[in-house]
Amino acid sequence: MLTNKLLEEKNRFEHLFLQTANIMFGRDMEDLTNENLYQALANTIRQYISENWIRTNKYYSEHKEKQIYYFSIEFLLGRLLNNNILNLDIGAICRSAMSDLGIDLDNLFDEEPDAGLGNGGLGRLAACFIDSMASLGIAGHGCSIRYQYGLFEQKIINNNQVEIPDNWLKNGFAWEYRKAEKEILVPFGGNAYMKEMPDGNLKLIYENYTTVSAVPYDVPIVGYHNGIVNTLRLWNAEVSQDFAQSGVLTHEQLQEKLKFQYRLKAITSCLYPDDSSNKGKLLRLTQEYFLVSAGIQSIVRHYKKSNLSLLDFPQKVAIHINDTHPAMAVAELMRILIDSEKLSWEKAWDITMRTMAYTNHTIMPEALETWPIDMFRPHLPRIYMIIEEINRRFLESVRRRYPGNEDIIHTFSILQDGLVHMARLAIVGSHSVNGVAKIHSDILKNYSMKQFSDYYPNKFNNKTNGITHRRWLIASNPKLTSLIDELISPKWKTAPNMLIDLLKHVDDPSALKKLTDVKQFYKNELAQLIKTKYNIIIDPLSIFDVQVKRIHSYKRQLMNILHLMHLYNKLCQNPHLDIFPRTFIFGGKAAPGYHIAKETIRLINTVAAIVNSDENVNQKLKIVFLENYGISLAEKLFPAANVSEQISTAGKEASGTGNMKFMMNGAITLGTLDGANVEIHDEVGDDNCVIFGLNADEILSYYQNGHYSAWDEYNSNPDIHCVIDQLLSGPFTSNGDFHSLYNYFFGSNDEYFIFKDFPAYCAAHEIIEKKYIDTLNWQRSSLINIAHSGIFSSDRTIKEYADDIWGMNMIKLPS
Repeated sequence: MLTNKLLEEKNRFEHLFLQTANIMFGRDMEDLTNENLYQALANTIRQYISENWIRTNKYYSEHKEKQIYYFSIEFLLGRLLNNNILNLDIGAICRSAMSDLGIDLDNLFDEEPDAGLGNGGLGRLAACFIDSMASLGIAGHGCSIRYQYGLFEQKIINNNQVEIPDNWLKNGFAWEYRKAEKEILVPFGGNAYMKEMPDGNLKLIYENYTTVSAVPYDVPIVGYHNGIVNTLRLWNAEVSQDFAQSGVLTHEQLQEKLKFQYRLKAITSCLYPDDSSNKGKLLRLTQEYFLVSAGIQSIVRHYKKSNLSLLDFPQKVAIHINDTHPAMAVAELMRILIDSEKLSWEKAWDITMRTMAYTNHTIMPEALETWPIDMFRPHLPRIYMIIEEINRRFLESVRRRYPGNEDIIHTFSILQDGLVHMARLAIVGSHSVNGVAKIHSDILKNYSMKQFSDYYPNKFNNKTNGITHRRWLIASNPKLTSLIDELISPKWKTAPNMLIDLLKHVDDPSALKKLTDVKQFYKNELAQLIKTKYNIIIDPLSIFDVQVKRIHSYKRQLMNILHLMHLYNKLCQNPHLDIFPRTFIFGGKAAPGYHIAKETIRLINTVAAIVNSDENVNQKLKIVFLENYGISLAEKLFPAANVSEQISTAGKEASGTGNMKFMMNGAITLGTLDGANVEIHDEVGDDNCVIFGLNADEILSYYQNGHYSAWDEYNSNPDIHCVIDQLLSGPFTSNGDFHSLYNYFFGSNDEYFIFKDFPAYCAAHEIIEKKYIDTLNWQRSSLINIAHSGIFSSDRTIKEYADDIWGMNMIKLPS
């Protein structure tokens, strides 16, 4: 029952909704589609948001609050309707109002597309971070690109991944506000050089460049129950008004104009354009500079309205570079401060260094972005000049530290071997460099970036990643949320570290039974979804073992499916084998040009088709590949999972955040000591997760001494020998063999040590089975994992960034 106050608010909401629907569509309610109703509801919610957004921005301006701008090429937001209703604290009145009108609110949630603004962990982390900034009261904003198309929509056809365009904007984006008046012009190409003037001074000449119009589309980011609304600014490449109104044109001029418009719109057409060609590489480079130039120019323009000195810029502005994609922000801020604001190099560099901070997300060399100088210099001539000067001055200081040691200079140089090294630029130009898990940060400092860590001993630090419990528990798992409220009070929602109080109930049979009932509810729902969409019937009482993430060799989905081939072989040999029924669930996309990843998907689906149709084994074993894995699907998976597969090669996964989401929803981690698995293990102990395989030091030792042999492992282990041979012939090759995977294993000398870890992985699954059968202790482990998950809230992570890197305060808006 609603209180009188809530009833009044509900009536106001209902009236506003009906008014909005009438204005938008001009039709009777019964004639509106669910899509129409969703749009009307989203626009009603926008009116609630706008009031707080205006108040927030006014407060920041009047109090001259320091603001942090988080630059990321991805922001994987997921659907925002439910999230915004939750954070505005209007769930009860909204649901009641919709019910009065005969509208199922849950059906409207399903009408919202997942925003195609990201691909995986990098983008989801950025989305969690801006959610936490708003919810903690930190003046923090995101900066990215408004992609017309997302990465792609994945279909599985004949067991293969097929990519179709992800036209997520076909019905518009209900949450964006176009701000044409805040257009920024971004320069490309042309000639940049220094010219000696008659008085002997040098003057910059930058001429014949082309400008691209960047128009911001602002998305409100709503804080949890605190009235704060921050901004995610998405930049769109558009034709400038001057260009659009260029008068009468000849036929040839019109054709050239249309070609230019096509090239211009391509800048923001899609996320991660294929970089297998120079044309694709150039488009990626263009995207990255477009983002940082538009963003940095906008920040400086906004700052200057405060009438504060540019020398105070770092006291009021922090800029964070999320991975190497926005690393040109260092050079772009220098360009603006020197060229536009006429500061000396020394003052501009001091401001830039104190403003910028950089998060590294990988130790893998192929993921540390570089650009060919021959491509970079003509496309961004002024930025190249600035990077050249940054590098010259930096190497002068390095040579003073290491006189005569040109070998080490090679490892420091931003411009080396015909390439611009973006991670080095980000490190040199920032006052802070952080990894995203303890093991990752240690590897950065002691191995992959040791020379920089030695040179800048106080610059490197760790900030273990986190996830927003608001989306990944409160919104996606309401039944577990209600149970936690009952057990420890609702206060944990704004203080997730209070989840540790659940340990008081670890020996409470009633609490453990309720926890099991919650898990079973979501398993039943997921089983129904799989039956409806894929016509696969899975046992909701089986162990739900889930591996969902981008398909990549180091994440070792291959090891998972090889184990399932091995398990199938055992069941075929002995159909009466006493094993607990298991359902293995996969999900994830392979990059279109990543052949081995796409073959991995084909293998998973091929094995699944055979196993699922074999009546001798399919009561004990089922395999499901869920196509087009994304945020909305993930929200259904995490509450239902029993086992969280986190099996990357030790030392390769920077952190992972899926492991945290599974943990927070009560799944048990089966994983290697990699990324944040290490810290999960530290929290819950050996009894409440299952760890297997080589550790990072052992892996590094194999890489360094070269003593590992895939052939030796293959020849000495009959189980791995069998399943690898089955890639060439046997039950799984009736519709084509997997020679490319076979050749990959031996051609790369099993670069991610799947053969070596395979026996331990098989044994780990046997341990998982024994643990699951011991129902009471499994329930206890599940509760212990949830209780310890509060430390992995992104609120904790962002508080550490704010305190240690950005120098930000948490604010509270006046009532």
